[in-house]
Amino acid sequence: MTTTPHDRTAELPGRPPVVDLATWQAARDELLVREKAHTREGDAIAAARRRLPMVEFDGTVEVVGPDGPVPFLDLFEGRDELIVYKHMWYDGAPHQGQCEGCTTTAWHMKDAVYLNARGVSFAIVTTGAWDEVASFVDFMGYTQPWYSVRDVDEPVGGDMGYLTCYLRDGDRVFLTYSTTGRGNEPVNGSLGLLDMTPYGRREGWEDNPSGWPEAPEAGAPVGGHGSPICWYWRTDADGVATWGPTGRPVPQWTRPGATPVETLGRQGHGH
Repeated sequence: MTTTPHDRTAELPGRPPVVDLATWQAARDELLVREKAHTREGDAIAAARRRLPMVEFDGTVEVVGPDGPVPFLDLFEGRDELIVYKHMWYDGAPHQGQCEGCTTTAWHMKDAVYLNARGVSFAIVTTGAWDEVASFVDFMGYTQPWYSVRDVDEPVGGDMGYLTCYLRDGDRVFLTYSTTGRGNEPVNGSLGLLDMTPYGRREGWEDNPSGWPEAPEAGAPVGGHGSPICWYWRTDADGVATWGPTGRPVPQWTRPGATPVETLGRQGHGH
């Protein structure tokens, strides 16, 4: 059955103009030129990234994992390349009090099987004490390798919230690249998909058409993300953005076995 579209002359308030398919395709083709230029510039930046100088450091420095202290070299798992996400940590905070941005990033990188097949290992490190970290990892159901780098200097430890890349040549280890902030976005594929949607990310900084739905207001957020905030940072059990006592990083609502009553009632580190 064929349906008849609404009168195209009746514009929708606060929306882009409604046009026929041919007009849309012409506008889409025009935007595609810019997208291709953006892709080529990204390729050029990646080429420059591969030519950055390296920093050699002691790969025998110890980090702490489920089997106790191990040399950083072990994180390569015998491969030549390693990507590490440095997860922020708040000592003594309950699970729902850990960094919402880092929690979201880690949740999107559920495994590294494809990276492994390409000769790249992946691990997450954080400055938390291992007993707290282990409890959090178990609570979230994470399967990635996690390690504590408490009291370990850069480039293994240091500031958290970074994606960092390393190269191994036998027993020699090198820092090759590091990025933070929006540089971490490649891990979170959902952001790229949201950028393709009409409403985008619903973040306060976005340039949207006049009358577009505004980003959710959620009071004064912590962590410096700005207000209004993007909805995915913290919500209550109903998905409403909140920074109050019932809010937690969104992935905690979708972790294995989570229920609103059980999750809201959890205040400590254990089960």
